[in-house]
Amino acid sequence: MGIVSFVVTVLAVTTGCRRWRLNPPLTLLIVGLLGSYLPFVNAPDLSPELVLVGLLPPLLYSAAVDTSLIDFRRNIAAIGWLSVGLVIFTALGVGVVVHAVLPVSWAAAIALGAVVAPPDAVAATSVARSVGMPRRVVTVLEGESLVNDATALVGLRTAIAALGASVALFPAVLDFVLAVVIALVIGALIAKVYLWVVGRLDDWLTITAVSLLAPFVAYLPAEALHASGVLSVVVAGLIIGHGTPRVLTGQTRLGASINWRTVQFLLENSVFLLIGLQTRDILQGINNDSISMPVLAAASGATLAAVILLRLVWIFATRALILAGGTRLSDWRESLLIGWAGMRGVVTLAAALTLPYRTPHRPALIVVALAVTVGTLLLQGWTLAWLARRLGVQGPDPREDTLQEASVYRSAVNAGLAAAERAAGQDDDAALRLLRKRGDARVNNIWERLGTTETETETPSQTMRRLRRVALRAERDEVLRLRDNAMVEHDVLSAVLAALDLEESALQRYSSRAEWTRAAPIRPRNVQAGCPHLAAAVDSVQPLTPQGCPECIAQGLAPVHLRLCLTCGHVGCCDSSLGQHATRHFEQTGHPVMQSMEPGETWRWCYIHQLSGG
Repeated sequence: MGIVSFVVTVLAVTTGCRRWRLNPPLTLLIVGLLGSYLPFVNAPDLSPELVLVGLLPPLLYSAAVDTSLIDFRRNIAAIGWLSVGLVIFTALGVGVVVHAVLPVSWAAAIALGAVVAPPDAVAATSVARSVGMPRRVVTVLEGESLVNDATALVGLRTAIAALGASVALFPAVLDFVLAVVIALVIGALIAKVYLWVVGRLDDWLTITAVSLLAPFVAYLPAEALHASGVLSVVVAGLIIGHGTPRVLTGQTRLGASINWRTVQFLLENSVFLLIGLQTRDILQGINNDSISMPVLAAASGATLAAVILLRLVWIFATRALILAGGTRLSDWRESLLIGWAGMRGVVTLAAALTLPYRTPHRPALIVVALAVTVGTLLLQGWTLAWLARRLGVQGPDPREDTLQEASVYRSAVNAGLAAAERAAGQDDDAALRLLRKRGDARVNNIWERLGTTETETETPSQTMRRLRRVALRAERDEVLRLRDNAMVEHDVLSAVLAALDLEESALQRYSSRAEWTRAAPIRPRNVQAGCPHLAAAVDSVQPLTPQGCPECIAQGLAPVHLRLCLTCGHVGCCDSSLGQHATRHFEQTGHPVMQSMEPGETWRWCYIHQLSGG
């Protein structure tokens, strides 16, 4: 009953947050905190094994699988400075503060520093994504949060060992290096074995079940060898996420993705409720400690201030080093956002609970860890969106993503058509024409999501999607009628319904263009490499017919979007329009580059190389 109540609470709170546009992690934290003082609420036991073995591996794995290995490598310098250097810097700095405020040994103080040093993977990325931060900032935060737990837990292991006996510096460094190297090897090996196994399976249910075992298979051997199981899981997830598109079918990837998104949703949100529910029990534990409440409050406040300030100091101090090395971390505004996105989470509490019972003033140290966790979640988590708005930093413009998507899709369609043409026989011309038509329609469908027109006229793809949704509802009703009348076998009906569901899900991914309108113009940051026409094109040309496409006006046609030839100023309609006069102009004149004439858009397109640029 307790588990059911816990999950129902998570689902109810997250549903309410979506409806009233609240922040789910912070709301769940507050609900848990208040619930911990209700007499009829029995908080689940937050044991270190539950978090470090049961929750952390799947959470890190699901995040790592969805993280781009290319982006991770591209930002490896920034991630390294944060996930290794900053963790060590914070652990030592907090150790100095705690040792000065509380009557504990240096080993215990540094152990607490290692506990509170790493921002939580779930807290950082969930809050960062919810406030719409720039993609590069989110990538750096994700990379940091994936790796920093490994650094902190290895450092905590060393500090705990020092509680019982002295630890020399060189052996400690050697143990850290061995823990990292062994974890890297095990993670890479598990990933290669996983890809080899699933590549030889043809049942998507079995493959999905195997994927659920992957994080634990990567974590447990590394921990058994006294390496970093956390780092092993991250390495395995990064490699598996990079390799599965080449070895798994679309159906298998779709099924595994849905399962992992469900697991991730439940675990991520459960973590914040779990943190809040521990509040009463942890605070009650301080009654057996000799440290007074004023001293404990001062220690908690000083530690919270230290973890926030040390992060900001480190990030701004190391920006110069990273710039000198040729890797740009970010401008000062993005650096400030990264510095402020230092929310701690459930790993901090779990790590605090691993402190040996013989540790002097252990209850006080756990309370300080709780204060840092709750304090950073509430203080930084609630103000991060406000800070991003004040700094004028926004997340990625969906129109820029659409422009890149159209370019990538065109390149993919061309490669697919070329392969089909090479494989076609003498009697396959009709099939090739159909493939070209479908490929062009798919690309035009993406292009239509750009542009803003003054009228409410639907684009051709919007009309198609609207009518296809109507048709899909009628088709599903007919299939269900056949099912209810027991006229067809269940397996056959299930296959038809699955196909309809897949098509409907594809239609639902397209959003209204009105939701994407921004005041700033859309312009790609860089001209695509390898296109001399884009590089040589002028910035602007006076349109010959500012009122619109002259051919459409003469023929009485309604253009979807307008394009401007940067060679002569001809205005033509896009390929989604009935006339396709911009492309026809290129075919007749050979003028290679056009520019969008839609309001707020300055992107350009090379017809010859089929590349977009600024």
